[in-house]
Amino acid sequence: MGRRILFVIISFFFLITGIKAQDSIQELSNITITASLLQQQQKETGRNVISIRGDYFNALAVHSLDELLRYLPGVEVQQRGPQGAQSNIILRGGTFQQVLVIIDGIRLNDPLTGHFNSYIPLNPAEIERIEILKGSAAAIYGSEAVGGVINIISRSFHQQSFQPKKEFRGRLAAGEYALLNGEAYGRIATAKSVFTAGLQSNNANGPALRGTDGFFHLHNANISMATQLSKNWIIRFRAAADIRSFNAQNFFTTFTSDTAREKVKSWWNHLRMEIKTRKGLLQLDAGYKQLRDQYWFRPAATPNDNKTNLFSTQAFYHTTLGKKSDYTTGIQLMRKAIRSNDRGNHRLWHGALYSIFHQQASKNFHLHESIRLDWDENYGVILAPQFNMAWSPSKFSFRLSAGRSFRDADFTERYNNYNKALVTSGSIGNPALQAEQSWNLEAGMDYYSRHGWQLRTTIFRRWHRDLIDWTPTPYAEMPRKENLSPAGSYSLARNLERINTSGLEIDWLIKKKLSAHSSITGTLGYTFIRSANEDAVPSFYISSHARHLLNFTSQITIHSFSLGINGLYKERNSREATAIGARISPSYFIMGLKLSYILPGNHCRFYLQGDNIFNTSYSDLLGASMPGRWLSGGIEITL
Repeated sequence: MGRRILFVIISFFFLITGIKAQDSIQELSNITITASLLQQQQKETGRNVISIRGDYFNALAVHSLDELLRYLPGVEVQQRGPQGAQSNIILRGGTFQQVLVIIDGIRLNDPLTGHFNSYIPLNPAEIERIEILKGSAAAIYGSEAVGGVINIISRSFHQQSFQPKKEFRGRLAAGEYALLNGEAYGRIATAKSVFTAGLQSNNANGPALRGTDGFFHLHNANISMATQLSKNWIIRFRAAADIRSFNAQNFFTTFTSDTAREKVKSWWNHLRMEIKTRKGLLQLDAGYKQLRDQYWFRPAATPNDNKTNLFSTQAFYHTTLGKKSDYTTGIQLMRKAIRSNDRGNHRLWHGALYSIFHQQASKNFHLHESIRLDWDENYGVILAPQFNMAWSPSKFSFRLSAGRSFRDADFTERYNNYNKALVTSGSIGNPALQAEQSWNLEAGMDYYSRHGWQLRTTIFRRWHRDLIDWTPTPYAEMPRKENLSPAGSYSLARNLERINTSGLEIDWLIKKKLSAHSSITGTLGYTFIRSANEDAVPSFYISSHARHLLNFTSQITIHSFSLGINGLYKERNSREATAIGARISPSYFIMGLKLSYILPGNHCRFYLQGDNIFNTSYSDLLGASMPGRWLSGGIEITL
């Protein structure tokens, strides 16, 4: 059934490209700051960048930002729990630690584990746009920018000029399994400043699981401000908190005794100063993140209690070197620390210098050269260069990119289960891990239609050595045995020999105004990925990414009615755990619908929503069962 429905959906998307639009407008913003830190036309970057406006969140059957990401072109989100409980974000295969998430240019990735990268502490109404940069960006952003970068750009940190205005949005939703979700957002702007505050809360008992239910209570709150101190000085600040507790049964094991729950609390602060000079811009950023993760394998067990701190500060200066070239240089300093009853107490320092050159060789020909020098207490010094080229004649754009990427192990990969008295099974960290390194090459061609749609095609290749992943390892081969049981079954974090990844991406985006009162917006992405492992030992996360991935979104508006459609189709390796009756199917298809009606005046909207409307039984990761069909409805107020 899934493939037949997919055929109908794809046919529909290509059929509407032939509809003559009354007013053709570009679907997505043609401005990006992900590729070069500063604003630049998308077709000039030489990279495959997808940009989605933040208000698209309200159009679709999604409840959290990670759910929105999983339906966008080329993004694979492996969910452990629904509505933002926990997810792994993957770009171009690889592992979830190889994607860097940043908010307004400051990294969000936690030093404990990449499982928390999807915890984005922003109210959806505060998001200006989400940029997805596919492929290596290590020459600019450093470690973890291997498969790509998710850049969240907020309204408060994006706005360059201020106009007096007041705004309020509120949303309340209820549904099956005692679902009760709420959201509130306010914004006050004057001629020289802006202040925002937002709250979001998702709660449900969840469907029945083995001896328990899939409950979740997920909350975040944030405030931000921006003030223009003078004509050339702007200061911006944000403080945010994210508090969540949820059922984590079989999130990390396939044991029948697993009745886990987890609680994660994080605090986020970001201070920025922007100074315009006669010839350029100086930007100073300082970010601080504090996180506490408590994981109970069983209710009566002592939890793994991990506390991490991440301090990051950076400065860069951008200036023009003439009418057709510009230059950016920057410095970055980070400190990572952990205090844990499971992983022990550790800290490390990290520093980097980088430079970015951009030349407009001719009217339609752009060159970008970037180079970054990283120093880390663990892996020493790494030099990462990057070269991008873009040629954009008429409606076409041709691009080429090559560069080096790298990633250091997180605290879990180095020290998991190291501080316990006795470990009888599970994943074991490895302090001797080396940094991953890879070379990346991609080429693409884009077409910009005057009818309001674009088609982007990309082929890529990544040569990876020393990739870090978990592999089954017998007791006799464990490098450290002091707290291990000889009868135990273990997976060890290892540097695999070589992984080569090849792929194809086809992204299609549209926005058309069909008449004075109707329009259509949509995205459609297909990704094929093949990873070849030269290591004889199978790895966990490399073998779990999708080989074929198709994801799509659409919003159709007719007068006061709006229909949002989102879905995905995935093919991957199958797995089974008979002890708990769990199975990873070789493929699955899911789709969500959201029907909205806006009352006259555009201040009140009612909606009905169906998640997984075909009631597909599936898991993204073995043992972590996802819900079937889930119905809800709500009301949204905008003033």
